[in-house]
Amino acid sequence: MSQILHLTCSPRGTESHSRALSTAIVQRIVAVRPGATQIRRDLGVAPPDRIDGLYASALVAGQAEIGFSSPALDRSAAAIAELVAADMLVIGTPMHNFTVPAALKAWIDLVIRPFHTFAPGANGKVGLLPDKPVFVAIASGGHFHGEGAAQPDFLTPYLSAVLGCIGVRSVHFLPVQRTARATASDLEQQTHALLKRVDDILRHMGA
Repeated sequence: MSQILHLTCSPRGTESHSRALSTAIVQRIVAVRPGATQIRRDLGVAPPDRIDGLYASALVAGQAEIGFSSPALDRSAAAIAELVAADMLVIGTPMHNFTVPAALKAWIDLVIRPFHTFAPGANGKVGLLPDKPVFVAIASGGHFHGEGAAQPDFLTPYLSAVLGCIGVRSVHFLPVQRTARATASDLEQQTHALLKRVDDILRHMGA
């Protein structure tokens, strides 16, 4: 049975374009994997608490972190367990100031943990997690991707790098752009094209 970890990161709740698209993506996955279950974490409404000093000290201690205890370490262990158990990860996120919002960054800081999701190596971090499909639904008020892009994009390369360092490299970015000015018809057309792309990816995966 497949398990989907679905993260939504917008503070706009049901008005969020990224939440709507990521929810539609989950529905597409469930349609082709009828037994799939979903764990949903609304980070935009209930963001993870920040890491604390003991958490930082445990990371510095490396393999000798045994004996450290803090609520942040417990949250990290729980977040990592959910990520490991998931066969697919679906993220719905806005682009804030060219990159990920603070709520998603807080989750990343919990799951990118030495000797748990990666190991330091001579040539950099070595991922400890098996690869899995990741669908990232992005909503941006501006135009950052493709022909005519008018603003920088630090979100997609950052997520590719940070997930890649723990072994997760099959990342698919699905952007809804110009949400600040787009008409309802334009948003509908963008969403339709992106969901068709999801269908193609799932078909290629043999889902």
